[in-house]
Amino acid sequence: MFRIAVCDDEDYFRKNLKELISVYMTEQGYAFQIDTFCSGEEFMSLGMEMMNYTIVFLDISMGEIDGVTVAKEIRKISQETFIVFVTAYVDYALEGYKINVIRYLLKDNNSIENAVKECIDAVVEKMDYVVKKKIFTFHEGGRKEVSLERLLYIESRLHKLEFHVMEDTMKIYTMYATLNEIERDLKNANFIRIHQSFLVNLKYVINVLRYKVILMNGEELIIPKARYKKVKDSFTAYQGEI
Repeated sequence: MFRIAVCDDEDYFRKNLKELISVYMTEQGYAFQIDTFCSGEEFMSLGMEMMNYTIVFLDISMGEIDGVTVAKEIRKISQETFIVFVTAYVDYALEGYKINVIRYLLKDNNSIENAVKECIDAVVEKMDYVVKKKIFTFHEGGRKEVSLERLLYIESRLHKLEFHVMEDTMKIYTMYATLNEIERDLKNANFIRIHQSFLVNLKYVINVLRYKVILMNGEELIIPKARYKKVKDSFTAYQGEI
């Protein structure tokens, strides 16, 4: 199912855009859900749940928090989400390129209905893009394909591993394996061993303090003193890449 967000501070346009999307999605026979948001603040209050949307239509010129700022926050946690900028101007091309925006919709475009259709068609065409995934065999339901982008961290606890995965809500899956094995498997996927018991996705780390990491969902995980410098340096380097 397509989960779609429309974030625009103009009430009339927000409702109109929702209607245009709804009509075309229905015509094409797609299963979908559309949620609307009247400000960047309201949408960003979702936190990590922003990543649950397939497509986000963002008005660039909103109040205190504009669409570009919201898009950058989305990209910190998800490369999977398709972002569409909605604007009355066309002077944000560079920002859109940096954030990997799939399309621009012009508000004063007389052909906006066709533009919406073309935009959705483009998303559908790109839905088969490569996402880093791995298959694990969990106690809960057997073999499961997990998007590494949605895996926050893995904890070794009582001779088994707990995988903390962001789905519609936070889910925990368990399996018997060693953290050393999983660390080797995820070597090139931006995961870091912060503790003998924790392997963490750097994407979800918002800060590294003495001696703990703070995750986007508010959790705090301990870093032993001996590992602190390596973790801090890795976090700083990763921040410089995104």
